[in-house]
Amino acid sequence: MGTSRKIKLAILTSSRADFGIYLPLLNQLKKESAFFDFSIIAFGTHLSPFHGHTIDEIYNSGFETKFRISSILLSDNEESIATSYALTVMKFANFWAEQKKSFDCVLCLGDRFEMAAAVTAGIPFNIFFAHIHGGETTLGAIDNIYRHTISLASKIHFVAAAAFAEKIKSFMSEDAICNIVGALSLDNINNHKLPSKEVFTQRWGISNDPFILFTFHPETVEADKILLHLQVIESLINKLTGLYNLVITMPNTDTNGSMFRNLFNKLSKNYLSKIILIENFGTENYFSAMQYAAIIVGNSSSGIIEAASFGKYVINIGDRQRGRLASENVINCKLESEIIFANTQIYFDKKFSGQNVFKIGNAAELISEVLKNSFD
Repeated sequence: MGTSRKIKLAILTSSRADFGIYLPLLNQLKKESAFFDFSIIAFGTHLSPFHGHTIDEIYNSGFETKFRISSILLSDNEESIATSYALTVMKFANFWAEQKKSFDCVLCLGDRFEMAAAVTAGIPFNIFFAHIHGGETTLGAIDNIYRHTISLASKIHFVAAAAFAEKIKSFMSEDAICNIVGALSLDNINNHKLPSKEVFTQRWGISNDPFILFTFHPETVEADKILLHLQVIESLINKLTGLYNLVITMPNTDTNGSMFRNLFNKLSKNYLSKIILIENFGTENYFSAMQYAAIIVGNSSSGIIEAASFGKYVINIGDRQRGRLASENVINCKLESEIIFANTQIYFDKKFSGQNVFKIGNAAELISEVLKNSFD
């Protein structure tokens, strides 16, 4: 760098999911404190006791939250999600008005509605946003719209694969600054020393028998089909518990996500010895769950991006991740319990030995170097 002034960064984090992805970059920025002065802005479900008050995970990872902005309603129907979006925009309008000259660059990640709201509020203030994980496609979730909204408001892009850079350029311009860095979360695999299976299972009360790691979020594009999807998932879990143990991670704040929470709570009471519910694993323990699971079932992005690096097959359910680039370990299934159950039996406890299409390596270092060069 040609200047001694530190680059002032802000990191927007709205949930347990994006913080876990940010973690390698945060550690890299801390290591390069001679170049960077960064502030964490925590909002969204981080501040919600209903979702595990995951701001504690930020502190437990050795970081402080300089700014905390509360704007999420407990209800999750369509009107409540829209109201939370509007409230987040309003809160961040005040924040950017006060802090618009405080940061050289604001990092934003992913596709959550809370993140899109925070970024949208910054547009009139010409905030310099840098977007991580843009250009991807999830046709079964309204997050697809939010992701592209965030990209359109950003001036630098850190994408996980070349196809995503092309997508961004297709709806922005060929001059869009896209840096292909791979999936940032994969840096975590090398940064965490995972506990043994015995330690992990004892910590979370999980049986030593083989288990399925199960995560399912609503398909928010077709919210009118929620009752049908609930019936399918209930039928599927009833079938799976006849043969297997399940570790179910609870859904994020999505439209009608509480309906699936209620279903999982009901089923866990019906199958006390077969189902474990987890509100918030944290990055290290979630990776441990992937490492020791016999198979991953559901529609989480972690199955698409990270599972291949753990040698796990993924039964990807329904349309939420439809259109997304994936490695050969991902088996796509319609939202039909018999089909999902049959494929789970076929791939249960099988080892995947192929490549992860999202892995480039050292994504945090690549992002750090781009930031240093961009603000030199």
